[in-house]
Amino acid sequence: MTKPNDFTKSVREMMATFPMDMTATSDAFKTSAALGEKMSKVALEAAEKSTEISSKWTKDTISKMGDVTSVKDEPADYSKAMTDFASAQAEMAAETMAAFAEVAKKVQMETVELMMAAGKEASEEATAAVKKATAEVTTAAKKAAAK
Repeated sequence: MTKPNDFTKSVREMMATFPMDMTATSDAFKTSAALGEKMSKVALEAAEKSTEISSKWTKDTISKMGDVTSVKDEPADYSKAMTDFASAQAEMAAETMAAFAEVAKKVQMETVELMMAAGKEASEEATAAVKKATAEVTTAAKKAAAK
């Protein structure tokens, strides 16, 4: 009966000839983490600004409710107070929606800028990694051919 060949030594020698450089993987992870941090910052700033806008709208609404809830001398005054409140609410709603739209616009612009910068950086890193890998493989192939 024939004994199967043990290719362990051959595979180890082959892998030693073509060493793996993990710096590209490490750099990609760091780049990804940095992008995540920047994106989180954009999201957190937007959440903070949105909360401020919402809080201001709530405070303004509550302050305007004082006129509606106060006792009036004439029944028509209640109607006028409700009309004034509704008119003020419509105006505040328009202003608030415009403020929210500005926050969304800023987030969109910053996100696009971050993604474009990340794409450019990733392309540059990939190009550098490919050039380095090509040089290493060429050197390793020359060494293997010389043996």
